[in-house]
Amino acid sequence: MRTERDSMGEMSVPDDALYGASTQRAVLNFPISGHTMPEGFIRGLGLVKLACARANEDLGLLPPEKSRAIQRIAREISDGQLSAHFPVDVFQTGSGTSTNMNANEVIAQRARRLARDDASLPALHPNDDVNLGQSSNDIIPTTLHVSVAVALQQNLLPSLIELAGALDRKAAEFDAIVKIGRTHLMDATPLTLGQEFSGYTAQTRKAIRRVEHAISLMSELAIGGTAVGTGINCHPEFPARVCRILSDETGIAFVEAPNHFEAQAARDDAVAVAGELAAISASLIKIANDIRLLGSGPRAGLGELRLPATQPGSSIMPGKVNPVMSEMLVQVGFYVQGLSSTVVQCGNAGHFELNVTIPLIAHCLHESIACLANGARVFSEKCVAGLEADAERCSELVRRSLMLVTALNPYIGYDKAAAVAKEALKTGRTLREIVLEQKLMDAATLDRALDPRQMTQRGGTVPGMGGG
Repeated sequence: MRTERDSMGEMSVPDDALYGASTQRAVLNFPISGHTMPEGFIRGLGLVKLACARANEDLGLLPPEKSRAIQRIAREISDGQLSAHFPVDVFQTGSGTSTNMNANEVIAQRARRLARDDASLPALHPNDDVNLGQSSNDIIPTTLHVSVAVALQQNLLPSLIELAGALDRKAAEFDAIVKIGRTHLMDATPLTLGQEFSGYTAQTRKAIRRVEHAISLMSELAIGGTAVGTGINCHPEFPARVCRILSDETGIAFVEAPNHFEAQAARDDAVAVAGELAAISASLIKIANDIRLLGSGPRAGLGELRLPATQPGSSIMPGKVNPVMSEMLVQVGFYVQGLSSTVVQCGNAGHFELNVTIPLIAHCLHESIACLANGARVFSEKCVAGLEADAERCSELVRRSLMLVTALNPYIGYDKAAAVAKEALKTGRTLREIVLEQKLMDAATLDRALDPRQMTQRGGTVPGMGGG
């Protein structure tokens, strides 16, 4: 152990730790969950510290040698090299002050150790130098926005693009396969398996747009507001310069928040992002559930799809294969919706000039993004890519369905069509047999009307609108 000092006095700190007294106090104060701040958040904090140092140098507020030292070490943080030195629990001071000081102390201590081998390197003060022009109350919300936007762009967006492509390829592959539709879990009129999958593709593409919208919500940064939003002890040009540097580093168009009091007191944008993630979860749950139901069986279920066999499904039933990838994705969706609900509750905690649940919001959003990104990618690779259609099974269920009678409505009316369907169900005879027996339609017109493929096309069963 070594002895470090902060404004509250001396504190014993592990000798190999790069942090100092303030961080050690937080470690001792908050032994709560064992969950440290998200890796992506810590990397984002390193990037923010780098941008702040560069901006302060550009403004003539920080000597170049100190700026270069801060930037060098902040880059190590943003690259994940120093993550082991960020031990503070998620359940800490609600402003994230402990994590901000953790970064300040790591940078200062790392500079001190580097100076042992290079005497030209300057000493850094964690508050006066590393935290220059900053407050935890604007740095932590800024890091929340930057890190979440980067995670959305680099992790979730590519996974959803991959999933949309896989679903779209299956929609094209299955375009010629006519199957029975289902509403209320009951037989409905036919559609193609390709049309069904096109719906899943559309859901995923909407999810992509939701991610893009979420990134735009995170583009406003609280940097420059300092303690309560007034910008005390901050150069007026500082926030705009930081935003430009962060934009250059990430490729995301960050801007200074137009109102710093809102940017620090409220977390409405984070709540909106949580809502987008919950909506994406709902889409993925629907897709995963449909695919596992369509693949149920193989002999006593629907069996319209053949799912890839990824692992044995039972410890007692030999040969059983389960829809484990769908089950995984459904659980991910439920988990993310719970995390999103937590963020909504956190959004209620913006009392006066500061929201005091930011570490928990960061945990929930980063966890949601990571799980959705990994879940969507694995589902795409290990399930969707290997899906096969059982065309014969699809055709069999269409032939057996009574809902083909819907196509007769324009010819014989709803009431007579309903009577035909009931008679077919009661007697086990076909719709065609009953319609011809009752002389409701001639054979040629009836055969055109009952063509399942025509029923999958808009207007295909309407007299005079095709089907010829």
